[in-house]
Amino acid sequence: MASRQFLKILQLARFGDVSAQQNLATVYLSGAFNTPIQPANSLVWLERSYFSIINQSVIDTSSDDASDFDFGESLVPIFSLLSTIPLVNTVGSPAFPFGWRLFWKLAKVPDSLPPSPSSVGFNSPLFEVALSARWQLIQFLLSPEYANEQTRLRDWLASRDAEEMNSVPAVDLLALQLVCKSYLQSLAETENTFTQAAKELLLRLQPKDETLSGIWSQWLSSGKQDHLVEAAEMGLTIARLTLGLQLAQLDGVSASVSASVSDSVSTSTSSAAEVDKGRSNASLKKAVYWLELAAKDGDRDAWFALGEIYRRPQFSGYNAAESDHCFDRAADLGHAQAQFRKGANLWRKREKLDEKVKGLQASYWVWQAQQQGVLEAKDLLTKILESCPRPAVNDWHDLALLAEQAISRHAEYKIEYEWLLLCHRLVIANQFHFSKSELLLADIAQLQHEHCVVVDIRWELPKILPRLIQIETIGQRRALLAAGKVFAGNNGSELGGASKSRDPIARNTDEYEDDLFNSREREGNLRQRRYRFDKVSQWLLDTFTKEPTTSPAKKK
Repeated sequence: MASRQFLKILQLARFGDVSAQQNLATVYLSGAFNTPIQPANSLVWLERSYFSIINQSVIDTSSDDASDFDFGESLVPIFSLLSTIPLVNTVGSPAFPFGWRLFWKLAKVPDSLPPSPSSVGFNSPLFEVALSARWQLIQFLLSPEYANEQTRLRDWLASRDAEEMNSVPAVDLLALQLVCKSYLQSLAETENTFTQAAKELLLRLQPKDETLSGIWSQWLSSGKQDHLVEAAEMGLTIARLTLGLQLAQLDGVSASVSASVSDSVSTSTSSAAEVDKGRSNASLKKAVYWLELAAKDGDRDAWFALGEIYRRPQFSGYNAAESDHCFDRAADLGHAQAQFRKGANLWRKREKLDEKVKGLQASYWVWQAQQQGVLEAKDLLTKILESCPRPAVNDWHDLALLAEQAISRHAEYKIEYEWLLLCHRLVIANQFHFSKSELLLADIAQLQHEHCVVVDIRWELPKILPRLIQIETIGQRRALLAAGKVFAGNNGSELGGASKSRDPIARNTDEYEDDLFNSREREGNLRQRRYRFDKVSQWLLDTFTKEPTTSPAKKK
């Protein structure tokens, strides 16, 4: 049975309320109020909202002609929501023509912007929406998983008149796939949200016909160099990588490549030695050629090998800066040794970097390498991050246990908001072994990073240096999650306030800084916090050390 809130939204949407129509589209997209997820219905209500705004602007258009629309600020929320609707799941629905044309319109937006990524347009929300629209079209028209949907689309396109498709680059599927391939190449070659996914899709779309597969199989079985060179020339990424590693004598760089060609290494060693003996400059130049081709396909091992070559003194193209760039690209793509190298390099240069908290960037990359099993990373990580995985031995343990009881029973005891915040501070302080000053002043909402917590109280005590503490246990993450909800958004369901987004895209910097200032103002200065700490500590001891036999004392 539909909830009253859903029925109210539905009623307002039917009466033409634009905001309600967008909310209803979100409901059908997210499954809120136990509503079945229905992308087609979401698109229908988004279409109604769009044309309601267009009609208010005295623009006469229809569902089958979405070519004359504006990119005004009033339409940006609609475009943002539209780009999240899986268009592939709406083929054949009544609103599909609207979504199809609008997606292509949005996909053209980056082409109309200036070439410099530093321009304002590249940082606008509409630009991100346009990239998302491009990515959806790419997946729809190119991904092998959607072969059935592509067949339905081909039939749908064949049934449409050319005049109806004037806002779309082409009227047949093959031509549209070529456009999407150019979009895919553009996403893979530039830094954006979809770069890594685009590179992975490019790898999947590489030619895998029987001839190419046969040549690669022949090299794996025989180890003849001619077969490897032929496969590399035909565009097989792993062949290009393997040939580049052989020419540079870097077969040990990639464990994954070594595993994949382990059966042929012994038979191909002599052949590789005959091609180029030693690590001559000519051999390295040939290696760079093949490795750069593999790197353009998004191969992280190729980027790492290039970084090694550019550091070799005998290579005529020696370039330390280019080497660092290649290692950085390999690290970004998930190469464990490159991540450790990048982290170690950042740690050595930490005093020269313009970092708010020194060592934070280095700790992230070293932690990533440690997660992938790099032994050296564990030792370096202990120098960068503090460790406190045993809260039971910390100074705040007994008081934190009482605070956890107070948090779980805050409604029963009617605990004030400021007191509840302090209880969460006690729990966090125990998990990460804070000092008393850190307990009282730490910015809990901004404490957690992916791999560690940053304890920085210089806003009140400038001489206290920040600390980086590793997140190691599930208990620590749970405590951070629970406290973060209360501090960042007032946890609307518990405290009666509307929760606010912590997404920097959804909230501008001024608004976020205002909230941070208001949060600090609400808790008061250090003297007020100390006074509250003494009162709360005593209340916790009096209330929970020995449970009263009568009704609980109320903290109003």
